[in-house]
Amino acid sequence: MGKNSRKRIVLLGCTGSIGSSTLSVVRAHKDLFDIVAVSAHTNEEKLLSIANEFGVSSLALSGKQPLHKAVGYHGQAGLLDMVRDTDADIVVNGIAGAAGLKSSVAAIETGKDLGLANKETMVIAGGLIKELASKHGTRILPVDSEHAALFSLLEKTEPCNVRTLLLTASGGAFRDLPVEQLADVTWRDALAHPTWNMGKKITIDSASMANKGLEILEACELFDMPESRVEVVIHPRSCIHGMITTIDGSVYAQMSLPDMRIPIQNALSYPDLIPYPFDRIDFTDLELNLHAPDCNRYPCLALARQAAQTGGIHPLVFNAANEVAVEAFIGEQIGFTDIPRVISYCLDGNWENLLGSFDHIEELDKKARERASEYVRAIYT
Repeated sequence: MGKNSRKRIVLLGCTGSIGSSTLSVVRAHKDLFDIVAVSAHTNEEKLLSIANEFGVSSLALSGKQPLHKAVGYHGQAGLLDMVRDTDADIVVNGIAGAAGLKSSVAAIETGKDLGLANKETMVIAGGLIKELASKHGTRILPVDSEHAALFSLLEKTEPCNVRTLLLTASGGAFRDLPVEQLADVTWRDALAHPTWNMGKKITIDSASMANKGLEILEACELFDMPESRVEVVIHPRSCIHGMITTIDGSVYAQMSLPDMRIPIQNALSYPDLIPYPFDRIDFTDLELNLHAPDCNRYPCLALARQAAQTGGIHPLVFNAANEVAVEAFIGEQIGFTDIPRVISYCLDGNWENLLGSFDHIEELDKKARERASEYVRAIYT
């Protein structure tokens, strides 16, 4: 980064875990980064507090009507207007779920780089997103720890030499619970993640490993890799974030503490590396302890692979069904082990298998959610 260049950042989802980590990075590097616009879904008080701390005048509240005049943008349309109106270098998209897709599109269409924590963008519209980024000359910089790790490793390796990509997984809150007890767990139990401090939905996804299924789908799109060459291993310490194997039998790993500030900082400073002012790994106290995931404990993984193999609309269906199922689980309409059942039921539907446009994706996403909701109602009643 040039000595006088301060990157201007639009931060979407500033009150969530990605937002909090991004703000921590900016506090540590005030000479390098400026927050120029922020959004939250409903937490207006925290949004205003963040804006006041960082001197931000462009604010959006996407989930409800704001009470304060300082919030100049509201609703989903207002959020997109803020992304388009703001002069910035990069948009960090920390919005959860498929709702984040339109913001990714708006960022790319206005020539901004995309710091992507919203994995659903690539899962449900990867091909279209890559075409759009190529058209507008923007970069997609993964912020998820696993994909950021693979991104970094692949930049240093010729594609023809890469044999497999390996994603690591913590195993979530229930990794040591007997499988026969999973039917009785609650959504509050699922939030007791052993390693990461994340939002409610993604923490439940970690427990079911639907999150890792989404990451398989995202990796296939981001790195143009077939599903058969994307592997998953359980790594409870969460210090290895991604690995690649090369054709000569070597394995290369990216390692750090389980701290989202590292991939976020690397995305913000890309293509440069800058000093990291936080804690580092103590290699004298490090157990790798890698093992294969149990398919009986984590059926969502196999369903994600099924969606990847079928392609087309099926990754979208996987994501939509999972979002509906997790919401129903939190609402105590279904049990934890019903989540993969809802996904399986939706994937088995009679779907057309072509994605023609972003409007088409929105239409298909709605249909997939309707099918998932029908199955939830059938279980609940």
